[in-house]
Amino acid sequence: MKSPLLSIEILSIYKNKLGDRLPLPSRMAKCTPDTYNAIYKIAQAVAKNGGKLILSDLFRSRDMQWQSYQDYISGKKEAFSPPPGGSFHEAGRAFDLDLGALKMRLSEFWKIAAQFGVIPIIKEPKSTLDEAWHFDCRGSHQIVYQYYADKHGTNFKPYTAAAASAILSDGILVDAFGENQSEAALQSCLIRLGKNIGNLDGLIGRKTQKALEELGIEFEINAVSNMLIKAENLIQQKFPQEFQMPNG
Repeated sequence: MKSPLLSIEILSIYKNKLGDRLPLPSRMAKCTPDTYNAIYKIAQAVAKNGGKLILSDLFRSRDMQWQSYQDYISGKKEAFSPPPGGSFHEAGRAFDLDLGALKMRLSEFWKIAAQFGVIPIIKEPKSTLDEAWHFDCRGSHQIVYQYYADKHGTNFKPYTAAAASAILSDGILVDAFGENQSEAALQSCLIRLGKNIGNLDGLIGRKTQKALEELGIEFEINAVSNMLIKAENLIQQKFPQEFQMPNG
């Protein structure tokens, strides 16, 4: 099973002609189940402290990510934005927020967010830093990040590898893998299941085959989709919170 993308209703920085805040536009208001739950729980915690969780961005389609990247390289947008295939926004696992609406120190928000598996991408809580507003809910894809940080994979930087893994798990195309999308998604599962298969590259080699065998998945060279389904089932068992629907 692919990680589902759920529609979510959350206030945004956008306003109508009367100055009233609008919900985040539907094209951006999508996220994975664990991100969905984290956003609502964080919003409740922020409200208890007198603030509001106001978002400016959440999900981005490939085209939206491409435009964001083009805006960055043209200078229209100052904050860094990677090309498609390298952002947790594309997986429905990252959001940008209005820092001022929080009504608390950024360090305090970091503590609240951490309780629900949401982390910043900057190293210290300074609101003046670029991307101080950006937070990830990486879920099991943090394992891929650490896998690359530990040099088990070398073809991506850790963040890009983890983001690509998250995008693949939603069933969304990642250009870097060309026609080998299913093969790359299978490798993503294997890494998250604790196996060392070398690079996440969509190329099925002996290490990938060995990892499949160790997990009790029969290697079928012409049936990658069958192997992927079995690996995804194991992922769902190990990380159920990434697939469970909210309770209303």
